[in-house]
Amino acid sequence: MAELDVEIVAADHFVWSGAATLVKARTSNGDIGVLPGHTPVLAVMEPGQLEITPVSGSKVLVDAEGGFFSVDKDRVVIVADNARLQDAATAGNR
Repeated sequence: MAELDVEIVAADHFVWSGAATLVKARTSNGDIGVLPGHTPVLAVMEPGQLEITPVSGSKVLVDAEGGFFSVDKDRVVIVADNARLQDAATAGNR
């Protein structure tokens, strides 16, 4: 099964990284959902909730205060102005 390599960082700290099957975010152009094989994207991220569906484990929810969202070759990099996991127990950090 194809996967995404996801990394989320805030301006001053690491937030989460891992393999995922789906990433959802809110950009300045509207909501985006990314599956493996998605075309490359570079977008400004609006404040809101990120939702990551990891390959294994529970969904990961992150509150983000804007930043940038990049997708290229099944790699998703999110650089947020500030971000925090909603519930560390469901984070599944690697």
